[in-house]
Amino acid sequence: MKDDSAVEELFARVAGKTSQAAGSFWTFSLAVLVVLVWAATGPFFGYSETWQLVINTGTTIVTFLMVFVIQHAQNKEMRAVQLKLNELIAAVEGASNRLIDVEDLTDRELAHLYSRSRHLAQTAQKLSQGAKLTIEDEPASSKKPHATTEADKKPVPSKEESRNRPK
Repeated sequence: MKDDSAVEELFARVAGKTSQAAGSFWTFSLAVLVVLVWAATGPFFGYSETWQLVINTGTTIVTFLMVFVIQHAQNKEMRAVQLKLNELIAAVEGASNRLIDVEDLTDRELAHLYSRSRHLAQTAQKLSQGAKLTIEDEPASSKKPHATTEADKKPVPSKEESRNRPK
């Protein structure tokens, strides 16, 4: 087990450095230079199949390896973003703690939560500005939403109603 973690740590370091290097100006410039040199040597090699095979094989290998490097970088960045969002959810009063680690839910659970969220958004449009609702407040059924204050219970006029209202 200790050897596995050492290998994983080595991969993480190499993948991190590779990801940073791959996105640099100098790496792009080197790639362009390689393609230009390859294209310039075409007449020298008579545009042979071997000449074409060199660039095809090289780009295939680099692409194959970069898939893993990019996926590793995205996984790491996504975990970091999720941790930051979890911290914000936990710190905000009234926020639903059920949303912490929501990324670990099944697709079906996420779809259900998304449906509740959309319903909550539609309900919030009908309440006055500043009304506080969370997923905790809104059951999946179509019960009437409950607002936190009397002012929250007053519906917000639509844009058209606001324009037509005398000032």
